[in-house]
Amino acid sequence: MTPSTPANEADLARMRREYLASGGLDEADLAPDWLTQFGRWLADAVTAGLPEPNAMVLATADEKGRPSARTVLLKAYDARGFTLYTNYDSRKGREALSNPYASLVFPWFAIHRQVVVCGSVERVDRADTEAYFALRPRGARLGAWASPQSQVIESRQVLDDAWAEMDQRWPDDADIPPPDRWGGLRVVPETVEFWQGRQGRLHDRLRYRCTDGTWVVERLAP
Repeated sequence: MTPSTPANEADLARMRREYLASGGLDEADLAPDWLTQFGRWLADAVTAGLPEPNAMVLATADEKGRPSARTVLLKAYDARGFTLYTNYDSRKGREALSNPYASLVFPWFAIHRQVVVCGSVERVDRADTEAYFALRPRGARLGAWASPQSQVIESRQVLDDAWAEMDQRWPDDADIPPPDRWGGLRVVPETVEFWQGRQGRLHDRLRYRCTDGTWVVERLAP
């Protein structure tokens, strides 16, 4: 494979894309609640053929406020919030449970949209975790047992050996339960912002914000 030529500072400064064909986002266009609006935009992302439209960036922070972020997959959403699954001993799991606040970003660049969520974090009920885990492919279920997620390991072989051990432990037709350290996290939204790209970087940003149990819609300057 031929190495790529690094982009220099001047190249980066000129890198931009005008959202000429994008329609705007007006208050009158919004659904009455964030849940319905998110469902509409997620459906648009799926229809547009975006790769992994349920991919989202999850940002957490440790007890000292030092942030970290990574891409994860949305596996459920409803009026309670947005759900993902992970190893609770992973970095994101430890941070989300010790400092239970997080942000999500759905980066739907191809259709000039983003959704930004901020809120608190809670564990998902074990019954929901078990129901989801049963839907995962066998290899992914074995992987949840094999991987000490976010921990330092000596080599790839360590991981492959652990997976092979789990493969022997549970035959093909075995019922594989989720590990105790593995489960769901739900981001309970306090704000949900819908961002629509516009020409001249004058983007539309409409945010649902919960105040005293009531959701209000606010327009933010881009």
